[in-house]
Amino acid sequence: MIWMAALFSAPSLAADDAATRKDLTAVIALHGLPCGEVVSVKTQGDNDHIVTCKDGNRYHVFLNSTGRVVAEKQ
Repeated sequence: MIWMAALFSAPSLAADDAATRKDLTAVIALHGLPCGEVVSVKTQGDNDHIVTCKDGNRYHVFLNSTGRVVAEKQ
C-alpha cells in the first residue's frame, strides 16, 4: 500500500502517459476490480484521476482524507 501512496505523491508531468496508465492499472487490480488495462486518464487534481479501462469500466482513483488509495466504479 505504501507504493500506491507514492504513486500519488509525485506530480505527473503528463496525466495520460504510459507509466501513469500502468500504475493505475495496478492500483485497480490490487483493489480486485475488473479493468484489464487503463487506456486513458483524466487528472482532476492532485491525487485525483478518472480512468477508462480497455474493457469499458471507468473508475475514480484518488486519495481519501485518511491517505488511503480508493478506486470507485463510475
